[in-house]
Amino acid sequence: MVTGIVSALRNLPIRHEIAMTGKSTLMNKVLGVQGIQAKLLAAIEAGVKTVILPAENKQDVRYLPDYIRDRVAILYVRDIQEVLELALVT
Repeated sequence: MVTGIVSALRNLPIRHEIAMTGKSTLMNKVLGVQGIQAKLLAAIEAGVKTVILPAENKQDVRYLPDYIRDRVAILYVRDIQEVLELALVT
């Protein structure tokens, strides 16, 4: 949601080939979420090639089957600034 708000305020589009998930705090941190396997499978099915995930979820991805991990590039982030740099077209 933060990315969408910043996109609208700055009048910058979000890259269409990227999907993302995570929770953000008031201190601009990105927190991990649950259900990473289902989220990655949905992204793959939608044709997404790159997914932005919280760094906290790196452990979860490590245990996923290769057929999931090999089909999508995963970028790990710790704060909102990293998300904006990756997701917004500048």
